[in-house]
Amino acid sequence: MPQRRTAIKDLRKSHTRHLQNLQIKTDLKKTVKKFTTAVADKKADSAEILKEIYKKFDKAAKRHVMHKKTAARRKARFARSLATK
Repeated sequence: MPQRRTAIKDLRKSHTRHLQNLQIKTDLKKTVKKFTTAVADKKADSAEILKEIYKKFDKAAKRHVMHKKTAARRKARFARSLATK
């Protein structure tokens, strides 16, 4: 456990940031899974879910949960998977 007052505050901040980042990541993973199952089943709402994926990847990149080029690469891959199926 940290002893200094600033270290205790930093621990508290890092814990809340961790929970926020975890929430963004799990929400993103759920959306990606929903999209992959929709593409595999060839459902009509796949394009709508792709828009939602774009939004969530952009938000994750904006909040520095992931690198912006990683988000761009994954968005391109999902768009390509929708176009091929």
